Amino acid sequence: MQKVEEIFWLRAYGCIAVFLFHLMDQVNNYVDNLITDFMRIPLVLGTPIFLFISVFVFALRYDKAVPEGFIRQRFKYIMLPYFVYGFIYSTAEWVTAWAEGDPVSFWANAVHYFVYAGWHGYFLIIAMQFYIGYWLFTRWRLWRINPVPWFWLSCLISMGYWGTAYWYGVDPPGYLLWVAPLGWLYLFFLALVLVRYYPLAPNGIKAERPLWIKYLAHPVCLVLFVVGLCIATLAHLPDFTSKEVWIIPFFVLFTLFTTRRVKGYTAPNWVRRINVYSFGIYLAHPMFFIATDLIIAPLSLPIWLYALILALVSMVGCILLSNLVNKSTIGSMMFGKQLNVPMR
Repeated sequence: MQKVEEIFWLRAYGCIAVFLFHLMDQVNNYVDNLITDFMRIPLVLGTPIFLFISVFVFALRYDKAVPEGFIRQRFKYIMLPYFVYGFIYSTAEWVTAWAEGDPVSFWANAVHYFVYAGWHGYFLIIAMQFYIGYWLFTRWRLWRINPVPWFWLSCLISMGYWGTAYWYGVDPPGYLLWVAPLGWLYLFFLALVLVRYYPLAPNGIKAERPLWIKYLAHPVCLVLFVVGLCIATLAHLPDFTSKEVWIIPFFVLFTLFTTRRVKGYTAPNWVRRINVYSFGIYLAHPMFFIATDLIIAPLSLPIWLYALILALVSMVGCILLSNLVNKSTIGSMMFGKQLNVPMR
């Protein structure tokens, strides 16, 4: 498959965004104000970016048919880390609760993590649903259908899902609300639309992008939306997660703008390196945040120094762990496979 430079840029941004978003969670334990709210605005797109890429890459690579064993291969490298890291995080929480004199049942805690997807690995469940969805998309020959109307419908469905759930206070156990595919449908169909109109689409046809894509990709649209979001932030209106109604237009505008602007710009090696380690960083960084925080929190450091040490130690730790586990095939399957990204 051709190397799509836009994906290198988007994946690196998504990885950094997720990393810094969770870093802000640690910082917010000590300081939480309007400045930290503004800092979260560009970070809320991290998880949607990873999900969007998962469909875009496969749609561009496989087009109308996926290879034999597609689902089995995805399950090995997606769901095995889900269970491995889920066990690590759930056990760590169980031990911590007992150490703090608040004992919890090991099995009840494990159910919260594994069955209710009550940790940041919920992303893997959504990704697996997308892989199955794309397998069905090719198997049922749905590529014959124009995805554009379905994209607009999916945006309305996803916005309606999040809006209705929060309006009525729907609160199932763990992150079950988050792993339901209805809230992420827009990402699936946005990827299909952009592949359909990609300059070097798999079908070999260079399709002219519709005017609505060109208009929405204009920087003015994104700037106006961000300005409105900043004004809403001043009024303390939005919640900063990737599961909000306003995230959907924000992500669509951001993706259309970014894929247009970075097209033709070759990703430098530092961007490509982030791509190599992105999966491992996504999975492991909270583990290093927690471990590092236990050591440096009692030192009462200035907040900027605390955040800097937390970020450096955690990022280096994720990279070293990724290099270690990827020395073997079973290690990469269990703890996150490095991506094969060519350097310049």
